[in-house]
Amino acid sequence: MIAKISHGTKIYGALLYNHSKVIAGNAEILQMHQMLLTPSGEYTTGQLLSSFLPFLALNKKTEKTATHISLNPDPKDIVTDEDYIKIADEYMAKLGYGNQPYIVFKHNDIDRTHIHIVSTVIDHEGNKISDSFEKKRSMEICRELEKKYSLIPADEKKITQQNSLLPVDYTQGNIKTQIASVVRYLPKYYNFQSIGGYNALLFLLNITAEHVKNEYHGELKEGLVYFALDQNGNKISNPFKSSLFGKQSGLPALRVAFENSKKVTQETRQLTRKLIDLALKNTAGEIDFKKYLIELGINTVIRRDEKGRLYGISFIDHNTRNVLNGSHLGKQYSANIFHERFAQDHLREKPQFALTSPSIHSTKEISLKEELHPFFDFMLDSASFFNDWGLLDALLLDTMAEDPEEQLFEFNMKKKKKRKTT
Repeated sequence: MIAKISHGTKIYGALLYNHSKVIAGNAEILQMHQMLLTPSGEYTTGQLLSSFLPFLALNKKTEKTATHISLNPDPKDIVTDEDYIKIADEYMAKLGYGNQPYIVFKHNDIDRTHIHIVSTVIDHEGNKISDSFEKKRSMEICRELEKKYSLIPADEKKITQQNSLLPVDYTQGNIKTQIASVVRYLPKYYNFQSIGGYNALLFLLNITAEHVKNEYHGELKEGLVYFALDQNGNKISNPFKSSLFGKQSGLPALRVAFENSKKVTQETRQLTRKLIDLALKNTAGEIDFKKYLIELGINTVIRRDEKGRLYGISFIDHNTRNVLNGSHLGKQYSANIFHERFAQDHLREKPQFALTSPSIHSTKEISLKEELHPFFDFMLDSASFFNDWGLLDALLLDTMAEDPEEQLFEFNMKKKKKRKTT
């Protein structure tokens, strides 16, 4: 059994991810440990959040108050619901969360069942639960539970290293293999409507693709070549032809993907708009806006020309797995609108790294990401144990707009604290 632990600042996001799968029929609630119950046994995300609010109110200093854990038995293991509950309770108790409120979700939307546990690191006295040697302790607990419940032992380190979809690190060598591990799988998980959208996504993983054209015996030949990028967004490798990575990474296959991606519904677009609107409402500057959206599952890629003018913006929504330009979402999300909003803020900020855009506007620049969304850390090959972690398969709830104040509980507390100290 493999455990994956993630800590974040927005517990609402973890609850929303899991509860939206319950609504979609792809998950169920197995255990409500020291949580507030409803007579009907049915819950909204806001009701689930209410069990954690008293704990969060006790500690305004800890930034990452949410913990989100995935426990993944081997696909060959047969685990009953009763055993899942026992495993979850024993795991949480041994990790130091035995007296905490937590909720256990069983996911069944892929060919193996597994559980997710959402809790908080703030205890009933307002203290932060220690995460010292957490990974080591977690692995030891998993080995104990494997023996107790006759589960197939897992070589966690080997599986993670072989299957993780991670940003390319040119300093590690073997760049071709690293690029292959990304471009072979991204089209399976994400929708993008153009080379520009594809590159916005690749950019987060330190890769860029260029559209090349050549005339050969009077016939136009075209294709894609891939480059690795360094930490400053500069090309750092020789070009690799797309044919080295299989048909799925070539131009013909991607063009089919572009057309299929254009079928995204207005309902799906509206989900992204809701989250962007929350970020616009609760942030003032570009950096805060980007960081806020990262917490809500969206990476933002901004393109600026050589004079610093914002001429393009793309939103990579990990919740719906769509890459959407601002123009795809409506006039109020256009590049001009964001340029006006961020213009003064951009001038006040220190210059950021930039890279040459791989699109046809080769003389313009794209701003370097400030932070990779943590969901990418858990995107794995479909044959691996965690292939749905962070890929929010269910759409966000239509009732999302009813819960913004609850979702922003921690954020607003921090804002009030800052106002008092200034």
